[in-house]
Amino acid sequence: MHEARAKRLSQTALAVGALGVVFGDIGTSPLYAVQSVFGHDAIRRVGVDAASVYGVISLVFWAVVIVVTLKYVVFVMRADNDGEGGIMALIALLLGRVRSRPTRSLTRLVALGILGAALFFGDSMITPAISVLSAVEGLEIVQPSLNNLVVPIAAAILIGLFALQSRGTATVGRLFGPVMLVWFTVIAALGVHGIADHPSILRALSPTYGARFFLDDGLTAFLALGGVVLAVTGAEALYADMGHFGAGPIRRAWLLVAFPALTLNYLGQGALILQRPSGAANPFYLLVPHSVRVPMVVLACVATVIASQAVISGAFSVTRQAIQLGYLPRLRVVYTSERHGQIYVPFVNWTLLAAVLVLVFAFERSQKLASAYGIAVTGTITITLVLFLVLMRMRNGWRTWQMVLAGGLFGTVDVAFLGANSVKIFKGGWLPIATGIGIYTVLSTWHDGRKIVSRNREREEGALTEFVELLRIMQPPVRRVPGTAVFLNRSTRTTPLAMRENVEHNHVLHESVVIVSIEPQTVPYVPESERLTIDDVCHRDDGISLVVARYGFQEQPDIPALVRQAAATGLETPIDLSDITYFLSKIEIVLTDAPGMAPWRKRLFLATAHIAADAVEYFRLPRHRTVLLGSAIEI
Repeated sequence: MHEARAKRLSQTALAVGALGVVFGDIGTSPLYAVQSVFGHDAIRRVGVDAASVYGVISLVFWAVVIVVTLKYVVFVMRADNDGEGGIMALIALLLGRVRSRPTRSLTRLVALGILGAALFFGDSMITPAISVLSAVEGLEIVQPSLNNLVVPIAAAILIGLFALQSRGTATVGRLFGPVMLVWFTVIAALGVHGIADHPSILRALSPTYGARFFLDDGLTAFLALGGVVLAVTGAEALYADMGHFGAGPIRRAWLLVAFPALTLNYLGQGALILQRPSGAANPFYLLVPHSVRVPMVVLACVATVIASQAVISGAFSVTRQAIQLGYLPRLRVVYTSERHGQIYVPFVNWTLLAAVLVLVFAFERSQKLASAYGIAVTGTITITLVLFLVLMRMRNGWRTWQMVLAGGLFGTVDVAFLGANSVKIFKGGWLPIATGIGIYTVLSTWHDGRKIVSRNREREEGALTEFVELLRIMQPPVRRVPGTAVFLNRSTRTTPLAMRENVEHNHVLHESVVIVSIEPQTVPYVPESERLTIDDVCHRDDGISLVVARYGFQEQPDIPALVRQAAATGLETPIDLSDITYFLSKIEIVLTDAPGMAPWRKRLFLATAHIAADAVEYFRLPRHRTVLLGSAIEI
């Protein structure tokens, strides 16, 4: 009985935590979603007559039902990679299929997934800017003369948020769930207040009003979808954060708290516009009683900071996964909480801050930025659907009628949203497209260039078994010096360049040699029992051992810890852990006219290589016991 109660409490705590991390983005959508449909910056102004208001609110409600509740909560969250979700998890699953059955179509699907991940980075730029701007704009409702302070205050909040990232969110994170619980309670109460004043708005729950809106003015209704889609921003977070909280707590938090609160608030905003058409300028804040608008602005700012934090943390996570899957160079990754797996990536953090500040000062208002926001969101959710359907067909054996039914329902909605947002290209929609294409180019170029460099490097390194046999017959014999040398190598088949250089130029080799090769896996975590494989290479009496270490895309290699584990498991010869020297090959990439990549992509690959983190720090090596030996590799 006590165990059952403890389990229920644990599940409740996870559900509350999910409110803060998972639903921060979608939970703050009421600040700008309805406003963007009726606002002055909309592609085509939607009238504030009763039929249009009922139609818009009906579309918002059913968009949330179909895209978030049915598509993500019911279906997409079934596609997990050992409990992990998100578009990178789908890519990892498809990569596993590509390696076992490499086909052109599957390879293209993986490329499509990488484009979706690139669009996610564009979303990570826009979300903090639009969320914080929309919250601070409440000051204009409190006192119109404060409008000049909106941009400076929003910029100050964002600078403070990004500056605190290096300290981690373990402490503040405990407050995220309770604060968002208060947020959802308050916006639900505001919605009930609006509905009580005009209860006929409840008619908008019927899909017939959305359908009638299309029948009466199809073009206006279609273009209105460009604003309606903002109500489902953050839907990808439900899937991406599945590994942190589990599918159960996320589903409960959505169905019991977030979904009802959002529905009530959107209905309340619709009721306000029916009563006061001028309220369409900012229906969220005008729904708030005048006496509590200042506290509401403060609460909204806190909620949008939480929403921004969730997206920033997601960008860090996607970056780490991209590094592990070979689509980015090794960047400096700082673990701010070993227990919670929280990370901080300085390069991504400061790059995001610069991009966010540019957006804030360039667009100045959340309504203007909403035009750029929709394409990033719709692009990601559409790509997720394609990858999900293919995976269900291949892995779960979905039948044709299941594919047609799911693809027809969800695909029609996604394509409609994508089409409605495509007309915003010249009003800011070009920004996430350009950003996505740019990031995709970097990711794909690094992946392709890395394969070329690895191939050329393996040719320079030569076969490991041949080199070991050469050591036995070399005359004069190679001098074996006391101690242990640990050489890092990408391949298990070739000789570490640092080892070859040390023998050829210094004519020495340590008594004990441990060659460590890291094998990234397409799963998030590898069990410790499956972490290591130890091989004697060719002979059991030469003191040379090969250690193959497998790491998932959510894990960070720790070479000293790995060597300690290998020593405890059993190497060819016992080693003194206090007398280890680590050897790294420092590669200089030389550009040539050799075929394989376009010249501009080779230059981009070289430029991307310059942002790579120090390998000593990345692998957590002791700097005072690490030796770097240089080699040149052509591309």
